Amino acid sequence: EMAYRMQTAVPNLTDISNETQQTLEMYGPDVNRPGTFAANCLLARRLAERGVRFIQLYHRGWDSHSNVPRDLPTQCKDVDQPQAALLQDLKRLGMLEDTLVLWGGEFGRTAYAQSQNKNVFGRDHHPRSFSVWLAGGGVQPGITYGASDDAGYSLAENPVHVHDLHATMLHLLGIDHKRLTFRYQGRDYRLTDVHGKVISELVA
Repeated sequence: EMAYRMQTAVPNLTDISNETQQTLEMYGPDVNRPGTFAANCLLARRLAERGVRFIQLYHRGWDSHSNVPRDLPTQCKDVDQPQAALLQDLKRLGMLEDTLVLWGGEFGRTAYAQSQNKNVFGRDHHPRSFSVWLAGGGVQPGITYGASDDAGYSLAENPVHVHDLHATMLHLLGIDHKRLTFRYQGRDYRLTDVHGKVISELVA
């Protein structure tokens, strides 16, 4: 029954004909092209309005192995306006304070090139130092927490482990990461394993 109701709700969800022209323009020129990041940002807002609790957006082709000078400007153009519009739209509707938005990936990129060619080069996976951003949902606005060294290679100030990020996100969602555990292979695990601390500076 739930699956049926979810499927029958899709046509209304994806029909954006009732959105104002001002809203569509806010998300940018790609908003009317299904599958684009802009269109998906608008759908994310519409899903959130309908009570969907977890929404994940991808940018397909967000890669930097081959041609950073060519690809990075296009990738940034794809996401810059729509992601800003999503935050503005959530705030306009009074939803941002109750919606936690996270932007990030599973690793960063090296500060050095993969190629000797200064015009066509890529950058490899780099787990030592990278950034994410958070908005809404009780996050302290307008701050930067942590810093890398001058080369962007290693952490220099206030490192945040992924377990710390998860603990902080769970705290913002009203969940104590130290209390919620599950048993697996004879041992109790918690949502952040045996690690993680809430970064209080990130909490409003």
